[in-house]
This record gives sequence, C-alpha cells and structure tokens, in this order.
Amino acid sequence: MKDTEKSPQQILIVDDEAVVRNGISRALMSKGMIPQSAASGKAALACLRNQSFDLVLLDIRMPDMDGITLLKQIHARYPETRVIMITGYPSIDSAVHCTKLGASDYLVKPFNLDDLEAALKKASVAPAQPKRSAACGNGLKIDSTEKLIVGQSRPMKKIFEKILKVAPTDSTVLITGESGTGKELVAQAIHANSHRRDNEFVAVDCSSLVESLLESELFGHVKGSFTGAHQTKHGFFELANHGTFFFDEVANLSLKIQAKLLRVIQEREFMKVGDQKKINLDIRIISASNSELSESIQKGSFREDLYYRLSVVPIHLPPLRERVEDIPLLIGHFLDKLSRKMKKPVPEVSPDAMDVMREYAWPGNVRELEHTMERILILEDTDVIRVRNLPSFITRRQRELQMFSEEPVTLEELENRYIRFVLKKTKGKKTEAANVLGINRKTLAAKIKKYGIH
Repeated sequence: MKDTEKSPQQILIVDDEAVVRNGISRALMSKGMIPQSAASGKAALACLRNQSFDLVLLDIRMPDMDGITLLKQIHARYPETRVIMITGYPSIDSAVHCTKLGASDYLVKPFNLDDLEAALKKASVAPAQPKRSAACGNGLKIDSTEKLIVGQSRPMKKIFEKILKVAPTDSTVLITGESGTGKELVAQAIHANSHRRDNEFVAVDCSSLVESLLESELFGHVKGSFTGAHQTKHGFFELANHGTFFFDEVANLSLKIQAKLLRVIQEREFMKVGDQKKINLDIRIISASNSELSESIQKGSFREDLYYRLSVVPIHLPPLRERVEDIPLLIGHFLDKLSRKMKKPVPEVSPDAMDVMREYAWPGNVRELEHTMERILILEDTDVIRVRNLPSFITRRQRELQMFSEEPVTLEELENRYIRFVLKKTKGKKTEAANVLGINRKTLAAKIKKYGIH
C-alpha cells in the first residue's frame, strides 16, 4: 500500500470471528492505520453513531444482524461511508446483490494482504453513495431529474422532515389526502431517500384494476392455474422485490385481497395463484388513500388490523387551499417546466391574476393547478397572464365571491352566508361542502345547526 495518503484512514472491521478481526487489524496497523473492530452488527451501528468512518470492512454472515441488512443501514444513514463486503461463503448472486446495494468491493475469505490493499485502493477512489433527494429552496427533490415536491409553507416543511426521517427505515407508511395533492410523489420521495432506491418502485392503482384479475396481477400465476393462464406470469410483488411497493387508493381493495395482503406483511412471503411454492419477499409497502379509512372500517369494508399494519407512519397531505402561500411557487414551477417542454418563453403572471388564483379553492388541488397552467400556455398567446386569460371556472368563482363585499357585515354573518352559498352549489351534499370549506363534516354540522340552515 504505497499510496497510503489516498487510502481510507478511519476503518471499521465488522466480523463475528475474533481471529478475522485481529488478522485484518494487524495488517492495517502495519500500514500505519488505526482500525476499530466490532463483533456484531449492533456493535457496529454503535461505533458509527459515535464516530465517522471512511470505510467499513463488513462480514456478510453474522448471527444478530447479517451484513446485507447492515450494508443497507450504513448507506441509508451514512452515505459517505464506503463498504467492502467480506465472506467465507461466496456466490455470484451474493456479489451482484452487494454491488447493487452500493458495496465498493467483495472479498472472499481467506484473502491475502495484496487482495486487501487492492480493495482499499479501489474504495479510496470510488465515489461515495450519493444522496438522491435533498431539500432545496423550492421544496424537496425526489431524484436527479426535475421531479420536485414544491412547497415552502409550514405544513409542507413538516412533511419534508417526516419524509426524510421515515425514508431510511422499512416502516409501512400510509399517505392520506384529497385527490391531486401529490400522494404518489411523496411515496417516490420516500423510496428515493431509502436504501432501496436502486431497486424497483412499483405503483399499483387499486381503483383501476379489475377485481377478478387483481389477485393474479399482485401475486402472479403459474401456467394453467385458470382459464386463459397460458404461461407463468410474475406478479407486481415479485417485480418489486427488494424495492418499494406503492398501493394507491388502497381502500378499493376487496376484503379477500386485504386478507392476503395482511398475510404478506406479517409473513413476508407469498404464493403465485395456482402454485404451492412460497416466495420470500423483501419489500417496503407504502399505501395511499383519498378517503377516510376509519369510515371504511366502521362500514366493514376495510380491515382494522390491516389499517394498523399499513399506517405505522401516517402522512397527511393538506389540500392546496390550506397552503395558499405555496400557490405562487407552484405556478412559477409549472410555468417554467411546461414552457421548457413546449419550447415557449415563460410568461409572467399579473398581480391581479395571481390574487384570483390564490383565492380559488382548487378542488383538484396541485394536479388541477398544473393542468390549468398547461391549458393557459396552449390556448393563450401572451407574455403576461392576466385575469382575462384565466379559465372561466376560476373567474366565475371570483365574481360569485364578490357578493360578500356588497355591504359591510360581521365575520359571523359572512360565514353564515358563505356556508349557505357552498351548500347551495353542492346541492346540499355535506361531505362535498365540507371539503370546499376546508373543514370536517362534524364541524360543518355544528355550524349548520348554529345558523339554522335547512
């Protein structure tokens, strides 16, 4: 090891065999390094918490925590630390898997000093594991592309913090929020910040799959298992193995599929339709719903035990009307992105037009806002977006709201009028009216009683 200054200096040796730890330590000390040792995965994590290491030499087979599990945790928590895997039970699959998870090299025991020196030199020039997502001025980056969860409001900053805390773990996450609030983007951000980021992110919209085919789509099937099964098929679970599985609109799963999903979460294995062979499963499950699952549980259409399994970490996305301060930021983001896509100059937005869009309720949330910006760019040939360039459904709502400023009234009277106005527009549908008003149904019922609205 002639070029010692380029070699990692702070080295941690993790192996349950004392003879291996001592042998590697002596070899490293003979080259002027001062390594530390840990006899288990738990002891290694304790060392990493207390000190920064350039490199970890990590045994794959250990009793309390295997090396693969520890490798994932190191790259999730300490992305700047390189890892060299060592094993006495080599296999091509194991070597490939370790490399995919970010290991710099793979040494087979017993190895000689030349092999160790070569691995250390390789690790010293290898790039550290990059962080794929990061908070930025406009929000949270999802990956190296332009995907971004835009927001600077207090509610969104709290959500970003939660994403970055839960991402390195394997805990199940339940994301709730109205349609169009960006639930799948949050799931992608969690995956991109996890140790599974180099593996598949598989998203399934439970509302778009035919119930009769859902079981086969999720679990796969073997040839001849049912009419039309002309060949063996891999299901979504198998495709997502070692990655992240995202259930969108999970409330639409039938009770039969819910029971099977619960078993998958508990046992971490499944069988293809028509097969008796069990397949081990290593996935992170994230779910999303735009409905109150508690109501579905009360109706008997959703299993309570599955709900508690899925919602270990709940994340609720607020509707756009509850984070109005993010609207100008989102408009700027969408205009910039869409203008580049359409090869058009980015238009400005007049203060009056911005005020109108800030006051609009956006029932379709961020998705509706993006589609509105796209429509304006396609249909309006202007350098400045003014009120007259906005779609009529936005400006009509603005004109309707002006009825409340015709004469000075108390805030209580204004609330009374507006609740009556919204109930009239929603044809008395209380749940829909509560969504527009930004309050829950119970609060709306209390206000209806207070104002004697029939």
